[in-house]
Amino acid sequence: MAEPKTLYPILVLPEKYTRTVGRDALRSNIMAAIIIGEILKTSLGPRGMDKMLVDELGDITVTNDGATILDEMQVEHPAAKLIIEIAKTQDKEVGDGTKRSVVLAGELLRQAEELLEKNIHPTIIIEGYKRAMQFVEGEVGKIAKDVSIDDVETLKKVAKSALSSKIAGMYADKIASLVVDAVRKVTYEEVGKLIVDLDAIKIEKRVGGGIENTELIDGVVIDKERVHPGMPKVVRDAKIALINDALEVKETETDARINITSPEQLEAFLRKEQEMIKKMVDKIKEIGANVVFVQKGIDDLAAHYLAKYGILAVRRVKKSDMEKLAKATGARIVTSIDDLSAEDLGHAELVEEKKVADENMIFVTGCKNPRAVTILIRAGSEHVADEIERSIQDAIKDVATVIKYGKVIAGGGAIEVELARRLREEAKKHPSKIQLAMLAFADALEAIPAALAENAGMDTIEVMAELRAAHEQGKIWYGVDAINSKVADMWELNVIEPANVTTQAIKSATEAANMILKIDDVIAAVRKEGEGGKGGVGGEEDLEFD
Repeated sequence: MAEPKTLYPILVLPEKYTRTVGRDALRSNIMAAIIIGEILKTSLGPRGMDKMLVDELGDITVTNDGATILDEMQVEHPAAKLIIEIAKTQDKEVGDGTKRSVVLAGELLRQAEELLEKNIHPTIIIEGYKRAMQFVEGEVGKIAKDVSIDDVETLKKVAKSALSSKIAGMYADKIASLVVDAVRKVTYEEVGKLIVDLDAIKIEKRVGGGIENTELIDGVVIDKERVHPGMPKVVRDAKIALINDALEVKETETDARINITSPEQLEAFLRKEQEMIKKMVDKIKEIGANVVFVQKGIDDLAAHYLAKYGILAVRRVKKSDMEKLAKATGARIVTSIDDLSAEDLGHAELVEEKKVADENMIFVTGCKNPRAVTILIRAGSEHVADEIERSIQDAIKDVATVIKYGKVIAGGGAIEVELARRLREEAKKHPSKIQLAMLAFADALEAIPAALAENAGMDTIEVMAELRAAHEQGKIWYGVDAINSKVADMWELNVIEPANVTTQAIKSATEAANMILKIDDVIAAVRKEGEGGKGGVGGEEDLEFD
C-alpha cells in the first residue's frame, strides 16, 4: 500500500505583505472613496463649511478650497490616494471643480455598490458609466453658451461665482474686477488662438489693512527693499540690470593660505578687494544702469558705491521674480557682471520703494511689456491672506478657462439636473443592465445640487422634486439658490461658470470611479512598527486622516 503524499503549503507572498481580494477589496476601496467625497461634500457651494487642517507641527490651515484640503490631508488608504491624484489633475487642467469631481466620484461608487449588491458585474457598470460620460459631455457642449474676451460683464460674473463660496465672496465685486482686468491684460493672440499667460500674473500678500485694500498693479511688485538707505527711493526712466551673480569678492574654488606679516601687506590686500568691488560697480554705472536687481548677495562696500552713484539696488531676489522682471522690462538676466552690456538692460517708467503695512516693497511700473501685472493682497491676518490668495487663484483660472474655450453654463447644480434628465431619456435606448448603470450615473449627478441644498439648510427631497419638475418644463437653468434658500433661475442670478469645469469634473470623476471598480485584488506591504498606521489594506478602518 502506497504511503499518503504530504501536502506542503505554497507561499506566494512573503510574511510582510497582505492581500485583499474580490468583493472585500472592492468594498474597501469604494468605502475609502466615499469617505473622501463625504469630507468635501459639506464644503460645496456658497453655504459650504470650512475645514481646519492641523499638520504634525501644529500649523493651522483654515480653508474652503478643495485642492488645498486634499493636499493638506494625510491619507493612508491607497484608493483614497487615487481619488486625490485624480482631483489634483482636475485642478491642474482647469483650476477649479476639485470638490465637485471628488464628490461625484464618491457618489458614482456609492451607486455602483448598490448595483454590485444586485450581482451586476463591475465590467458592465464601467461600460455604462463610460457611455453616460460620453453622452453628458456632448450635451454640455450643446447647452453651453458662447462668450468672448470682450464680454467683460460675463467674465466678472464667472469670477464672482468662483469667489462666492470663499471668504473673498464678501468683496466679490471688487476682487472680480481685479481678476478680470489682470487676466485680460496677460491675454494675447497667436496664430489665431487666444493665449492666456498666467505666469505673467504675480500675487503678493501683505498682512495689514483689510481685504478691500487689495489692488491690481500694472507692473511687478518685489517683496524686498533697497540695500542702502543712501540709494534713491524713486527712479524714473529706469534702466534695469538683472544679475544672477553676487556683487562681492568671490571665494576661490581651491583652499589657500596667505601669510600677511605686516600692516602694509594687509592694507594692500584690503585695497585690492575694494578695487575689485569698485570695478564691478563701475561696470554697472558705465553701461547706464540706474536700477539693479541681484539674485545673490551685495557686499556692503558695493552697496556704498552704488548709493554714491545714485543707483537703486535690490539683493536676494527670487529666481521666479527675476524671470517676471525680465519678461516685464525686456531685460536679459546675465550670470556674470563681465558679460553685462547696455543691450541687456530693461526699461520701466518708474521704479519706486513704497511702504506697505510698515514694510517696504519695490514697485516696478510702466514696463516695456504691458503683459505684466501684480495683485497685491491685503488682509488682517496671515491665514486670511492665504485663503484670499487661494480664492483669487481659482477665479483667475476660471476666467482664463472661459477666455480660452469660450463656453459658459449656469451653476447652482442646474447643469447636473438637466444632464441627469437627458441621460435618463438616453438610457432607455441601451440594453437592460447597461441601462441600470447609466441611470445610476444620472442619480449620482444629482448629488451635486442635493449637497448644495443640504449645505444651505434646505429640505433636499423637496428641492430635488421641485428642480426635476422645473427641468421637465424646459427651465434648464433652474438650480439651487443657496443664498436665498430656494429654487431659482441661476442664469438670471448671474451664477455663471466655465463649461469646461463641469466636463472635466465629470470626466475626472468617471475615470476615478472606473479605475477603482476594475480593482479586485490589493496586495500591500505591511507597515513596519513606528511608521504609523496599522499596516495592511483591510477595510475602511485603515483610512486615517491627520
